[in-house]
Amino acid sequence: MPSRPQSPKGSERRGAASGLPSAESFLEMMAVERGASAHTLDAYRRDLADYQAFLQRRGLDEAAADPEAVHAYLAGLSEAGLAASTTARRLSAIRQFHRFVYLEGGRTDDPTQSVDSPRVPRPLPKLLDQADIVALIEAARARGGAQGLRLVACLELLYATGLRVSELLALPLSALAHDRRFLVVLGKGGKERMVPIGRAARAALEEYMPFRESFLARRTRGRAHLFPSRSGRGHLTRQRLAQLLKELAPDAGIEPARISPHVLRHAFASHLLEGGADLRAVQMLLGHADIATTQIYTHVQGDRLAAVVGAHHPLARAGRQPRSATAGTRRQRRRVAADTEGESP
Repeated sequence: MPSRPQSPKGSERRGAASGLPSAESFLEMMAVERGASAHTLDAYRRDLADYQAFLQRRGLDEAAADPEAVHAYLAGLSEAGLAASTTARRLSAIRQFHRFVYLEGGRTDDPTQSVDSPRVPRPLPKLLDQADIVALIEAARARGGAQGLRLVACLELLYATGLRVSELLALPLSALAHDRRFLVVLGKGGKERMVPIGRAARAALEEYMPFRESFLARRTRGRAHLFPSRSGRGHLTRQRLAQLLKELAPDAGIEPARISPHVLRHAFASHLLEGGADLRAVQMLLGHADIATTQIYTHVQGDRLAAVVGAHHPLARAGRQPRSATAGTRRQRRRVAADTEGESP
């Protein structure tokens, strides 16, 4: 059975002593070469610590792990009742670590190469309609004061830009263009993109900015985050923003379970597609590396897609019926007969 995450330090010491690349070396590579976020690195560190503890109980380490041990670890996760998505995530961390060890020359094989990932059903995004979004913003505005204005600005920006919540909350003041019509966003993998800001979001920012410094601790006054706070990170955290949205939901007549910062990103993408936006443009705005990730939003646009087919497909237009091949052939024969009538052989 898998253990609760433990510190991998003992395994790291053995790895250093044997010449095997350590988990921390792997995490350093992920940060430097792949631009992994602190959140991703923390998740990988926990997953690898759990895997290493499992190996230790079997008298193994990463150098001696074989496919049977990896299969046994994954089976233990399933028996413990962990979701397939969690198991898949842990396997991804283990697979990348063993690949790193192999490429660095720590092993001559990769024990995860023959291990299949569990099938994870891809859930459709939770959706809010446009009336829900308006109700949320109005409920936040009704709270008034600095807290209410900050929440309105967060809601307007999330819905106007489709930013990931981590991208929004890490925004520095310098991300705002001079005329505030665009944001310069640092996304996954350290990739920058420019995202336009609509009028409503710009107006919400204008209202919020005079109150921004009230959220700064004295020692951080004047520092750069767009949404600062007195937390240890120096900016509003995603956990706190999620909590604020859950508290706001009943005031907007929405079930708290339906709302999260990420749901606003889903609403941004879905409502753009409803309005006829190009899928490639939505992909660029969301910062998706692969358009297949963006395409999930097309699965929640059933009514719109049915209307498009009904309006534009030749066999679906009102009053048009498909012609049979036999009927078409008969008409063609009659036309030929009429054209040749009276001609001599």
